[in-house]
Amino acid sequence: MRGIDGNKQMSLTTASPSLQFLRRFIASHITSPSSLRLPKSSLLPNTLPVSSLRCRFRCYSAASTTTMADAVSDANMDAVQRRLMFEDECILVDENDHVVGHDTKYNCHLMEKIEAENLLHRAFSVFLFNSKYELLLQQRSATKVTFPLVWTNTCCSHPLYRESELIEENALGVRNAAQRKLLDELGIPAEDVPVDQFTPLGRILYKAPSDGKWGEHELDYLLFMVREVNMKPNPDEVAEVKYVNREQLKELLRKADAGEEGLKLSPWFRLVVDNFLFKWWDHLEKGTLKEVIDMKTIHKLT
Repeated sequence: MRGIDGNKQMSLTTASPSLQFLRRFIASHITSPSSLRLPKSSLLPNTLPVSSLRCRFRCYSAASTTTMADAVSDANMDAVQRRLMFEDECILVDENDHVVGHDTKYNCHLMEKIEAENLLHRAFSVFLFNSKYELLLQQRSATKVTFPLVWTNTCCSHPLYRESELIEENALGVRNAAQRKLLDELGIPAEDVPVDQFTPLGRILYKAPSDGKWGEHELDYLLFMVREVNMKPNPDEVAEVKYVNREQLKELLRKADAGEEGLKLSPWFRLVVDNFLFKWWDHLEKGTLKEVIDMKTIHKLT
């Protein structure tokens, strides 16, 4: 690769492992090696111009420019999380939950794109209770790109842009996705969580930054289920799990509010807790959960 002065610059093959990854990544996804020869006018200090590259992923689409710092950060991303970021295609929706397209998990969680393009994607949050009506919580793994090591509800993820997870009737696509991710994240077999046993209770719309780069903007389906399950948590996804009763959850909330033990809760979980959870929990124990189902309203929460 040559700089503005036409002299040879340091090859990426002699650079750090992170830059070596970038070299392999770009080489494997650009349709023509000649596209690596960059126009002189586009080469700016500390930037990696990509406007002339034709890539498979929208994060490297035409007219975009990625800073070298961002590129190195992405290269240092955990391999499993990086694969999911680029391979998973989230379902883009409008604020009325109508499907308007799809995009990579990577793009859907970049705050810059969320703010610039108002990207909103469909999501779900599972609240799984055992026969004692204790709620299963998980702590997200340290390698998660968004909200690492925060405590949250049983499983939080996205239906993908695929036929089985786009089914609108009775939120079947979302329930299929929830079953898939309970296996992926917690090792819960599909037979332990039949899709017809999920109860969709409502939908929320929220936006929450994770750090300076990543965040969430989701239309989130809230799913309840009472089942005894077998678990084998996936360490790439989950750091720890535990069941809590209502009093134990309230103590967890107190510690998070006080900043004790470095304990943090995911923003979507806290929104559900503050607006719905304890009322719904009461109905769950009383056997009257159907009384609070509201899948017509989309609650915009902040």
